Amino acid sequence: MIDTQIGMEIDRIVRTALAEDLGQAGDLTTATTVPSDIQGSAHLVARQDGVVSGVRAAQHAFDLVDASLEVDWFVSDGATVAPGTRIATVTGSAASILTAERTALNLLGHLGGIATRTAGFVRLVDGTGARIADTRKTTPGLRALEKRAVADGGGVNHRFGLHDAILVKDNHIGLGGGLDKVLARLAEHTGHLVRVEVEVDTLDQLRELLAFDADRLGRRLPPVVHGVLLDNMTPDLIREAVGLIDDHPASLVIEVSGGVDETTVRGLAEAGAQIISIGALTHSVRTLDIGLDL
Repeated sequence: MIDTQIGMEIDRIVRTALAEDLGQAGDLTTATTVPSDIQGSAHLVARQDGVVSGVRAAQHAFDLVDASLEVDWFVSDGATVAPGTRIATVTGSAASILTAERTALNLLGHLGGIATRTAGFVRLVDGTGARIADTRKTTPGLRALEKRAVADGGGVNHRFGLHDAILVKDNHIGLGGGLDKVLARLAEHTGHLVRVEVEVDTLDQLRELLAFDADRLGRRLPPVVHGVLLDNMTPDLIREAVGLIDDHPASLVIEVSGGVDETTVRGLAEAGAQIISIGALTHSVRTLDIGLDL
C-alpha cells in the first residue's frame, strides 16, 4: 500500500516537473540542434560524496519522456557514493536523454542532498540510541519524496501531516487558553488509537503535564500524552527533564527540537533525547551534485 502511494506521488511530481520545463512548445533547443534519429549514451555521475535518493523519480522522468530509453542503475537509494561514482547509464534517443536530463538531475540532486545531510546527522549521534527525524517543514508538494529521502539517509519520519497524529505546539497552548485547558480537551476528545505529543518550553510546563497524566493513571484512566517535545532546551535542561520523565508512571517518548545543527546534535543526544527532529533536513538542504556525462 505504501509503495503504491509513493508511486502515485512520484507520477504526480514528475509529470508536474516535466510540464513546468516543457510548457506547450517542448524542448526547443534539443529539437533545433539534435536530429531525432541520433542514438547515444550518457552517464549520471556523482561529483561529490553523498547518499543517493530519488532513483524511482529519476527513472520515471526518463520513462515519461521516452519509454524506449534504457536506464541501467548501478546504485540504489540509500547507497553511498564518492566523486566519480557512476550512478546510471542512459541509452537511446539522444534528444530524449537531453530533454529528460534536467528533471531527472533536479530530483536526484535535491533528494540526494536531503539523504546526505540526514546521514551526516545519523553518524554524529551514533552509539547514543537517539534517532534523527524530519518535520513538516518540507517543500510544498514534495513531502512524500523528501521524507523518503530522510529514510534513505538513515533517519526516521515524523508525522506526515496534520491528519495522522496530534502534536500540540506552543501556539496551540497559547490560543487554546493554556496547557491545563488543552490537556482537558485532549482527554475528552482523543481516541485510544490517536497518538498525542505535547511541546513544552519549560520544566514547569513539563511538571504540569506529568502531574495531569499521573492523576489520571492514579484513577485507573489511560494517559493522554504519549510523547513530549522539549523545545529549544539546553543539554542540562534536557537531563533534568529526562529525570522527571523517568519518575513518571507511564512511558513517554522524549523528542528534542529547535535550532539543532551539526555542532549541537551530539550533546542533545547524550543528554537523553530519543528523537531529535530537524527541520533543516528538508528546508535548508544543499543539492547533491550529480552530472550527466557523455
